Amino acid sequence: MFELRRLRLLHELALRGTLAAVAEALAYSPSTVSQQLAQLEREAGVPLLEPDGRRVRLTEHGAALAAHAARALALDEQVRGELETLRPGVAPVRIAVFQTAARTLVPAALTLLAERAPDLRVEVAETPPEEGLFELSARGFDLVIAEQYPGHTREHRSGLERHLLGTDPVRVASAASAGGSASPSLASLRSHAWVLEPRGTAARDWAVQQCRAAGFEPDVRFELADLTAHVPLIAAGHAVGLLPDLLWAGERPPVRLSELPGAPVREVFTAVRRSGVERSGIRLVREALADAFAARA
Repeated sequence: MFELRRLRLLHELALRGTLAAVAEALAYSPSTVSQQLAQLEREAGVPLLEPDGRRVRLTEHGAALAAHAARALALDEQVRGELETLRPGVAPVRIAVFQTAARTLVPAALTLLAERAPDLRVEVAETPPEEGLFELSARGFDLVIAEQYPGHTREHRSGLERHLLGTDPVRVASAASAGGSASPSLASLRSHAWVLEPRGTAARDWAVQQCRAAGFEPDVRFELADLTAHVPLIAAGHAVGLLPDLLWAGERPPVRLSELPGAPVREVFTAVRRSGVERSGIRLVREALADAFAARA
């Protein structure tokens, strides 16, 4: 009989690729991970790992057992979900959330949950969507709030279920004190300095594509992951940028907002593992997030 904890380690190795990454993700020492996988190998009676330079890789038997481990972990989560229906809130719900949702949706959802399920423990970590969705597959989180820009799809990981919360317009942001009463077009801002999110993010890639479609390459002088830090730069006239409406949370924007060509919107969605979709805590959190999104000003 295989121990589920050791199967989890093999599953993590199949996802993360190195013993060091598994150890860091699960707060173990690398030696502990190695020892537990060696014990699993003895229990299996076949080689599960083989050297690959300074690393190790799964053998054919190891890959087969890792696939079994994924199924076993999913079944374990399903069973725990059924037990939780007898005592809702017994297990915490761990959420990964991108920045603007952490600022706006999460506080409103937690207020609703405090009324609907006061005993439910919710743990929240701000995490980029790419990382959050990966960690959801690896069982580091129970639910992820993520966004997707038009024409920039995210990888659909097996075993995950998405639910659309709604859409969020993205607009051109410039200084409210800029001359002229007409809102500037995107093309008219070609000579301005720009503030965008760091390279490699979906938001940055999408914003650059919008500028290129308008006929210019943006002069990106400021790279800031924190969208709230974009606002004072833009408001002071030092840069222009593209900002989502969700950032304002019903407040009056201190910048001038103009429509992008085609008035594009990003999709905001939640994702959970299919094996945990029936957990009462996850269901309550998803409902509260949906209600919070619908009620935002």
